[in-house]
Amino acid sequence: KMIIMTLEMLSKEMITAMKNKDKLRKDTISALIGAVKKAGIDKGCRDNIPESLVTEEILREQKTINEMIDTCPKDRENTLIEYKARAAVIAEFAPKMMTEDEIAMGLGMYCTLEGLELTKANRAAIMRGFMPTIKGRADGKLANKVITEMLV
Repeated sequence: KMIIMTLEMLSKEMITAMKNKDKLRKDTISALIGAVKKAGIDKGCRDNIPESLVTEEILREQKTINEMIDTCPKDRENTLIEYKARAAVIAEFAPKMMTEDEIAMGLGMYCTLEGLELTKANRAAIMRGFMPTIKGRADGKLANKVITEMLV
């Protein structure tokens, strides 16, 4: 079962990190909370931020830190170590992503339910209908690869 992260849960984790004097963890969670609150303001739901928005922002922050790790020069070891530590903290709060097999199974079930054949001709309809069902639960690039491989 997927654990749904809320703003309250993030706040509790930040307080725990503060009590434990874990600066990196506190700063990382604080940045997540800031991103979530900003998104809440931008979307006009500051006082009632839905869990889906919390998840969306955590995934966005996770993608950003992973890009920072990938582009960090190898000779900047201390920076790289810090980025990886931050990524580990963010990963604790991010939803577990679907595997290739889970995406393939979901795609098969979706096509069966919708009465769509897995053909290249149906690609647009499949992408339009299936992708929203796995949003926030599967990596888009991986899903695209699985779909491409499954189409005949």
